Amino acid sequence: MTSLPPTVHVKEEWGYGGMEMMTVRSDLILSESTVRAPIRAPVGKVDIATWLFGLPDAESQRCAPPDHIAAGATTTDDGRPMSINVEMIGTGLVIQHYVGEITEADHCRMVSTSDVFTPYGRTKVQVIWDLSARPVDDGRCEYTNSVVSHPTEEFLVFLKEHDVSFEQAAHERQLASSDHNNRETPLFAASIERAALAK
Repeated sequence: MTSLPPTVHVKEEWGYGGMEMMTVRSDLILSESTVRAPIRAPVGKVDIATWLFGLPDAESQRCAPPDHIAAGATTTDDGRPMSINVEMIGTGLVIQHYVGEITEADHCRMVSTSDVFTPYGRTKVQVIWDLSARPVDDGRCEYTNSVVSHPTEEFLVFLKEHDVSFEQAAHERQLASSDHNNRETPLFAASIERAALAK
């Protein structure tokens, strides 16, 4: 294999035709968005991991209507927790295969090689979803919802085949991701708050 820059990751995973090498261009940012919202519950009562992996499908849909279509929890073959989300981001139908890298009460870091169905066809991107809570005072905390997307080499080839520049794709994805995150974050925070206060 030719040497790659330190910021370029090669990931072996199951693809359309079986095991394949998936190159994630983590040196390129397709979109990034961070939004914060208050939770009126002490951080000690908040459990983001339990909330995320036990989130009912209908509650997920209520957290970003009409973008959120379906959600469920499963595991990888080796037992790591996963969250599967089906949602519209702009004009793309995205299937998120989030794998939990950090799954703690006050912090979850989820990483997905996501399938994106666009008007031009199907491709893949990497999405990193970071959910965290930090205390504000004894009775309140702040929720942070951060989403960063990186292209895969497959995605870059896909753009070239359809005569779309990376800059144009990134601009459109940034607008769509920011809009989506601004709408879902306060509703996620409210849902986490309800779960915390129900204990």
